[in-house]
Amino acid sequence: MASEAPESRINQVSGAIVDAAVHVHRQLGPGLLESVYLAVLAHELRKRGFRVQTEVAIPVRYESVVMEQGFRADMIVEDSVIVELKSVEELARVHPKQLLTYLRLSDKKVGLLINFGSSLLKDGIIRMVNGLPESPA
Repeated sequence: MASEAPESRINQVSGAIVDAAVHVHRQLGPGLLESVYLAVLAHELRKRGFRVQTEVAIPVRYESVVMEQGFRADMIVEDSVIVELKSVEELARVHPKQLLTYLRLSDKKVGLLINFGSSLLKDGIIRMVNGLPESPA
């Protein structure tokens, strides 16, 4: 929808990512490697018509130096939402902080941290916002 606000589109995309992740988690369950969830979630999102990039190198600028391989985003969907995947029993306190840093460095507005290691996936999803009003995915 061309007249749609960018925030609304980002919310739709992040909601669709969560829906696809729940679908994948229901099919596969917890306990597999992150790389498996990354490949399957990317496949599911592409099947649903989304543009998905995986293992995206994001440069980091420090003063006047640009480091081409600052970090790798697990997934970027529709060039607007960063998705970081984990497959651990519990997220560490640093994981949301890392995602917020990734959002700032990449100038993206919304990120999802998804832990496929959770028994209930809804308990393993954190939505981070960089410069947008917070609203539910």
